[in-house]
Amino acid sequence: MILGANMASSQVMRTRDALLMGGRFDITIVAPDSLTAERMIDTVIAEITRIEYLISDWKPTTQVSLINKLAGIRPVRVDKEVLELTERAIAISRLTEGAFDISFAAMERIWKFDGTMTQMPARADVKRARRYVGYKDILIDKEKSTVFLRKKGMKIGFGALGEGYAADRCRALMLSKGINSGIINATGDIQAWGSRPDGAPWRIGINDPFENGALVAAIPLDGAVTTSGSYEKYAVINGKRYAHIINPATGYPATGLTSVTVTGPGAETANALSTSLMVMGAKKGLQLLRQFPDYECLMITDKGKYVTSPGFDLESVRIGE
Repeated sequence: MILGANMASSQVMRTRDALLMGGRFDITIVAPDSLTAERMIDTVIAEITRIEYLISDWKPTTQVSLINKLAGIRPVRVDKEVLELTERAIAISRLTEGAFDISFAAMERIWKFDGTMTQMPARADVKRARRYVGYKDILIDKEKSTVFLRKKGMKIGFGALGEGYAADRCRALMLSKGINSGIINATGDIQAWGSRPDGAPWRIGINDPFENGALVAAIPLDGAVTTSGSYEKYAVINGKRYAHIINPATGYPATGLTSVTVTGPGAETANALSTSLMVMGAKKGLQLLRQFPDYECLMITDKGKYVTSPGFDLESVRIGE
């Protein structure tokens, strides 16, 4: 949630939303005039669309879809951009010992979080699907620029990681064109830079997972913030809520944390970390975050306890207390 402020400046701010990469993007640009702002929003949409047609696994013509189609058959030659994104995803998988894994997409055949799932999947089905999850079976040949999924039936999906990557790319693109302030909200993965037209900082609200519409904090932001949680996208089965974030080691939804918010320079990395922390839990998650000194986090447990990394000053941004 982006929080407002009074505006009194020669600069103008324009915002537009668009359905991209399977979700809603809200694009805000601050520019000297309305025409420039609207033209830059068009440029941002074009860049996100370009990335979507490169990495989206639900569009049959993308390179990622071809990788999935030819799993267990042969490697697929991909653009450098796709290769490097895959390499970074695998690097996070190694650091988290598989808590983060882009091959979890094979579990999408088992779990549905669109409101249609009313009973638990059969254990045998979960076990069978888990055979196709494992980042170590994603093989990269840098010299040939190929990606190969070792097992037929495997599938990779960049999902929110790709949205974070798109937000990072658009920030860099706008800065290169002299746009020194704006926000890309990629379905909750936010990349902000500069300030509002009146010079005030952008402020981003962190939702309270236990009270719809309420905030637990409002943080000033020049960089990225992402939140992974179990309170917006989930399945309710026999009265129990199951989060959409799957633990690759078990094939079942992660438990223990209700939400994880990560701030730092990049939305791609922040998203990978917030997803990883949801799976790893608070204690191991804080240990992981020590390897990323530019990133901070706020975790909220299933019991409502707040856990923060050392650099996250919750008291200074807490709301309603």
